Amino acid sequence: MRLKKSVVLVGMMGSGKTAVGTQLARLLSVPFIDSDDAIVAAATRSIAEIFERDGEAFFRQKETQIIGRLLEGPSCVLSTGGGAFIAPRNRELIAAKGVSVWLRADLELLWQRVRHKSSRPLLHTPNPKATLKEIHAKRVPIYALADLTVDAETDLSIDAMAHRVLDALSTRPDVLER
Repeated sequence: MRLKKSVVLVGMMGSGKTAVGTQLARLLSVPFIDSDDAIVAAATRSIAEIFERDGEAFFRQKETQIIGRLLEGPSCVLSTGGGAFIAPRNRELIAAKGVSVWLRADLELLWQRVRHKSSRPLLHTPNPKATLKEIHAKRVPIYALADLTVDAETDLSIDAMAHRVLDALSTRPDVLER
């Protein structure tokens, strides 16, 4: 199989973008890149520190710059932060250079995955589950604009999810050549 353009995984925090993306990249023999990791490396600060010191607007500006730069490189599997696909400019960049894949997960699955993680700055609120529900409700209509949608399920392994994404990509001859 040959990947003709980058696969950009989008979706909520906890949907599996990093884990599934890493496995998908292995299956396709291409690099895996996490846009949040690239931002952290460029800023030499954690995302939480960027949010705290410079604010979300600054973070989103850097996120767009990094995504644009990464999409100019060789084809890869790119995992984006949960809010990345919300920005129209990011959707334009992704549509021009890659294919977007929404890893769709229901609210309960997301909550089970993120509730014990302190690395989610948007959930540093008095009621993190209510915050997650609110973010989810706002973002789902925008994630639905992705080129492909792959459903996550509680009992699916990372490998099984990566194969689901691969199956979805196989429907796109402009993306994947067998």
